[in-house]
Amino acid sequence: MAHPSGEGVKPAVLVARRIFPEVLARLRQHFDVEANETDDVWSAAELARRLQGKAGVLTTGTERITAELLAATPGLKIVANMAVGYNNFDVPACTAHGVLATNTPDVLTDTTADFGFALLMATARRMAESEHFLRAGLWNRWSIDMFAGTEVHGSTLGILGMGRIGQGIARRGAHGFDMRVIYHNRSRLDAATEAACGATYVSKADLLAQADHLVLVLPYTASNHHIIGAPELAQMKPTATLINIARGGIVDDAALAQALRSGQIAAAGLDVFEGEPQVHPDLLTVPNVVLTPHIASATLATRRAMANLAADNLIACLTEGSALTPINPEVLSA
Repeated sequence: MAHPSGEGVKPAVLVARRIFPEVLARLRQHFDVEANETDDVWSAAELARRLQGKAGVLTTGTERITAELLAATPGLKIVANMAVGYNNFDVPACTAHGVLATNTPDVLTDTTADFGFALLMATARRMAESEHFLRAGLWNRWSIDMFAGTEVHGSTLGILGMGRIGQGIARRGAHGFDMRVIYHNRSRLDAATEAACGATYVSKADLLAQADHLVLVLPYTASNHHIIGAPELAQMKPTATLINIARGGIVDDAALAQALRSGQIAAAGLDVFEGEPQVHPDLLTVPNVVLTPHIASATLATRRAMANLAADNLIACLTEGSALTPINPEVLSA
């Protein structure tokens, strides 16, 4: 990878969304920084315009790095995503243009696993539904089945996608709630990792059929688009819950809304949505779904760690020709 030329001249970088002032200050020690202090969401054309003359950009999941954008920004050397997922990047196009892509794995694993389990519990125990009931002034007496949900402890936890976050959720279920943990993944984990997670590998069909609580923690890819749709929902228990903390588009949201309305499954908890920040209108009209606005990694400590790791990748790439968490490391050796 070519290094910035010009002794004493700071490379120019773009920070595409508002981040923490102390992280911006770190970046300004190394770069000429253009920062989006107003936190506007730029169009593709505006992003391309602002990337003119920039060697690097710190992105979030909001910004799409496409082949067209890369062709229009020939000086770009690195796109540093402040997220573990990178389905907003056309990685083959980045590689073809000699642009390093990086992400922020590991630093958000436990925080996201915590939230996934919190969303599971809120969904199983009907917390959002009952809070709306209380706020509406409808609680005037006790009844034996009022907002009776499904058990968490001792139930079967199913996990689709068994990377770092999936393993974190498995450990919480197996060790904290005495759950039977089953999982399906593109490749089976080694025996030691399975034992540490208390998890048993099963087929996707068995996962759907057996899980009391099914948590989705797999990356979005073209092959994973609507991997949970009407046929898969029909294979689940009518008492089951579905939790998505992965990416929008993995679930067919329209089919899920129908399954929730008809009682095909008991409830769902969703932190991500197809076409977010828009949410499928049918999901807004069914009571048995907990909806959160993509906040699974949202603690101040974790968001700071994510921003700092993205900044570290920018600094390493543009000052040393290296990176901490490259997605396409072959660019570094080109």
